[in-house]
Parts: sequence; C-alpha cells; structure tokens
Amino acid sequence: MRFPSAKLLPCIAFALAAGLPSAAATKTVVCAVAATYTSLDPYDTNATLDQAVCKSFYQGLFGFDKNLRLQNVLADSYEASKDGLTYTVKLKKHVKFHDGTDFNAAAVKANFDRVTNPENKLKRYSLFSNIAKTEVVNDATVRFTLKVPFSAFINQLAHPSAAIISPAALAKYGKEIGLHPVGTGPFRFVEWKQPDYMKVEKSPNYWKKGYPKVDAIVWKSVTDNNTRTAMIQAGEASYTPVPFEQAENLKQNPRLDVISSPGIVTWYMSMNTAKKPFSDLRVRQALNYAINKEAMIKAIYYGYAEIAKGPVPGAVQYSANIGTYPFDLAKARKLLAEAGYPNGFETELWGGNNSTAAKAMTFLQQQLSQVGVKARITAQEPGQRVELLENVQKPEEAGVRLNWAGWSASTGEADWALRPLFATSSIPPKGLQNFAYYSNPKLDGLLQKALATTKAGEKTKIYKEAQEIIFKDAPWVFLVNTQQVYVRTKNLAGIYLMPDGSMNFDDIELK
Repeated sequence: MRFPSAKLLPCIAFALAAGLPSAAATKTVVCAVAATYTSLDPYDTNATLDQAVCKSFYQGLFGFDKNLRLQNVLADSYEASKDGLTYTVKLKKHVKFHDGTDFNAAAVKANFDRVTNPENKLKRYSLFSNIAKTEVVNDATVRFTLKVPFSAFINQLAHPSAAIISPAALAKYGKEIGLHPVGTGPFRFVEWKQPDYMKVEKSPNYWKKGYPKVDAIVWKSVTDNNTRTAMIQAGEASYTPVPFEQAENLKQNPRLDVISSPGIVTWYMSMNTAKKPFSDLRVRQALNYAINKEAMIKAIYYGYAEIAKGPVPGAVQYSANIGTYPFDLAKARKLLAEAGYPNGFETELWGGNNSTAAKAMTFLQQQLSQVGVKARITAQEPGQRVELLENVQKPEEAGVRLNWAGWSASTGEADWALRPLFATSSIPPKGLQNFAYYSNPKLDGLLQKALATTKAGEKTKIYKEAQEIIFKDAPWVFLVNTQQVYVRTKNLAGIYLMPDGSMNFDDIELK
C-alpha cells in the first residue's frame, strides 16, 4: 500500500465548529490525518490513507486483526482445490448493505468482475488480474477460479482494497462510486467536503450486534505536525499516530499513553533506472553508499526506525535479511567517477507535502550534496502525485527521477512487498508502483515461480534470491523501516495503528 509521504495521524474527540455534532452529545471521534484523500473507491486507489478511511464503511471477505493475522469478515470459511486454482468461499448470511441491498454471492461477483475487467482501468486491476472468473454457486457461496496457482490468494482477498461494494450503488453511480460509497461496514458514509473533512456515522442495522460503540467519526485533514500535537496537548485528542519528533514530549502528559510497535512500512528513494544517470548501476549503488541511514533515523525518525536490510521489512512473511549499503562517501565518489560523474550531477527529488516529508527530503538533499549530486526538491499534493507517478501513459514520458516514498505490504506476505514495486508488469501504465521503471526478467520469473508453489521452504528460497537480485541491482536507495508510534487517552479503547500504517478501529469505544 502506498505512503505518499505520511502516516495516518490524530484521532480526536472534539467538536468542529462548521456544522459537525458535539462530541459530548454524540460520542463523535474526529480523526485528523496528514494528507488529503484521493478516492473512496478502494479498487481505484493505492493510498494507505484512502484505504484506512474506506474501512469504516466497507468490508471484505477476509481481513487482518491488529497483528496482521488473517480473519474471516464477510466470509465464514473457504476451501482451496488441490491444484491451487479454485477457491470456494462460504459467505455470511443475513447481511445487508447500507442501502438495504442484500449481501450475497452475486454482490461479490459484481465487484470482482468489475476490477478484473481491464477496460475499467482500475488501479487495483494488477492486484486481482490473476482471477480468471468469479462464479455464483448459490446465494451464500462464491467460487474463484485463478489463471495460475496463486498461493497468497486469501492474503490477497484480505487486502483492504478487496472491499465489497453494494451492486445497486455500483449500478447507480458507475464511475462516480468513489464519491458515493455504500458498504456493509460499522459506519455509513455521510459527506465528504474536500479537502477539509469526511464524516461517517453509526450504521443502525450493522450485522455485528452491539457495534459500533461510537456514533460517528470525522476524518479531518491537518497536514502540520505541530498543529496536531497542539490539539492533543490541549485535551482535544483521543488518539493519534504520533509525529516522531513529538513522541518524547507527549510521554510527559499523564493523560496519554505513547505506544510503539513493530511496523512493515519501508521508506525508500527510487531512481528512474530508464533514464540517465540512473540507468548506470554504479550511480545507483553510489547513492546507496552516500546516505547515512543511522543519522536519518536520529534526525527524522527520532529513533523509531531501523535500517532496511533489503527491500522487504523483517515482519513480512518470507522477508530475508539481505544486508545494507554502509555509509561510505569515498566509495560513493569512486563509483560516480567510474560512471563518468566525478563532480556529481543535477537532478530532482519528488515527495509529499507534509512536515515529515519536508524534513526527510531536505536531509536526503544534504546527504547527496556531499558527493556532488544537486537534487532540487519538489513537494507534491497527493492528487498531483497520482497524476505524475501512477497515471503516466508512456515510460519515456515519465518525469520522475528520484522519488521518496513509503510502502507497506498490506497482505502481510512478500509477494505484495515485491511485485507491485519491482516487477516489469508493474511499470506504469500497466501496473502499480514501479516508479523506478526497473525490469529484470530473471526477477519476474522468480516472483511468478514463488506464487505457483504452496511449499513454505521453496517459497523462502525463491523470495530470498529475488530480494538478493533487487538489492544488488539497487533500483532504490534502501533507507529505513519505521515503527508504528501512537498515543491514546485513558478514555479511548479499541483503536490501534496496524503494522502496515493503517488503522484498526472495529472495537473503538469512548468510555
């Protein structure tokens, strides 16, 4: 899942002046987030923030708990065929969408037929393009047939984007469904006032009796770290993923608990390998040696991170500890000279527009300058990044050179930590997030081979080799894996920051 440059930030229980209900009267939780939203269509966005908001009104067949353990949601059970090509899923009964439409196998089929139709050009097509067909067995049973065996399929169905949208709403709103979401979740959509806030309210007919335990959530965009922290310190906040630089200060507040936990978000700087000078392996490796990751952890993440040991964070299944490029300016300069750039070169560094992004890009700019690489910083709004990165139609027209970003493998498995970012099929416009425009046929073969086997030992071996190839080819500057750090007040329970940087608020409660 994509992190343009920020995490989800504060969840606040306070009343907004502009027509929003009183928190005291209605138990309204207001979540202040660090960016604006790009779409409420879970099949047409790659942003972690969008997916997190969508989880309030949408649900999938499967999901993850707060520790990324698989769990049934709208599915009761499943069976896989011995050849790994067919998955038969039993569905929960007596569930309705917020518009009164029945949840059943036909609704599931409508959603997956939509995303697997390439003519719809949805951003999550690549995630689900392995589905050959979806069939209705009966109202409570759906069958997926895959094009090739795909051992991570249930993890794939647990991805936040695999939401089930009301088929009646899909028929009514068509391409505008991203503005009119209708799901089966604990909350139903009320309004989206761009770019200020979005509101959801308790669904009166939610299928899980006794839930949700709050009346409404308001998602408010507040991009400045200091502003959010001031709101928390003033007693307005109930929950917030913490700006790293504010964690120690917030620990001094007796009303708050600061909690840190392992994460699976990797932060990196991709290099456009299809363009000079980054088409030269020596340049790419030089930039890896040029960045002091230990200093970055202290200056940007205040100790709440560790150096990335390869492209896949350690908490992701089938990750391998590949190693690091140590900080070595002499080696970086030597490699640049060998590549024909003894005095460095000029380039451009893209990233998001929030406080943490600004500090990280300034740090990277300073580090690169030590080896003569002069990087001009360009901060971009989320929507602008989608247009300039994801919607590029021809690789030769791509304007990206260096790009600072984050990614979480929200299936919890190595496939989604590697294929969307490094497979040839993920180069825009064909796929997902391969903004390095990196292509290695041997790697492509390994990624497909890993998906064709269900043997854990074999998958471990294949994925290790794949990670070794990526590390050596260095399409990224491999930076850090961050911890998840959040604060909650004594009266708020049932809300967590998940390892992928998303949120779990199924049991949210103001006491």
